[in-house]
Amino acid sequence: QVTLVESGGGLALPGGSLRLSCVASGSMFSTAHMAWYRQASGNRRELVAHITSGSVTTVADSVRGRFAISRDNAKGTVYLQMNTLKPEDTAIYTCSANLEGKHYWGQGTQVTVSS
Repeated sequence: QVTLVESGGGLALPGGSLRLSCVASGSMFSTAHMAWYRQASGNRRELVAHITSGSVTTVADSVRGRFAISRDNAKGTVYLQMNTLKPEDTAIYTCSANLEGKHYWGQGTQVTVSS
């Protein structure tokens, strides 16, 4: 149906930047609402950013001004640009899609911010 594959995670220094990518299969990407979630070890999963099919975006208070979500419908890809990274941003970041009432999840990519 829909397969989501994340990439771009890794190790960054505090204050550094990473860009996560999520590539979606299928031809209906442009009509899907997309989001990034994260879950740190021992914590609950939280919504980081959301983008509608019309490219209206929402970001969590904890990352506002530092993170931005965007999409490229021609490439079937959603991005999460992460700037001014902090150690508390360390988590597994997971891409999600909502399409025609159904919810899909990627496998996640690890982001570690440490000096």
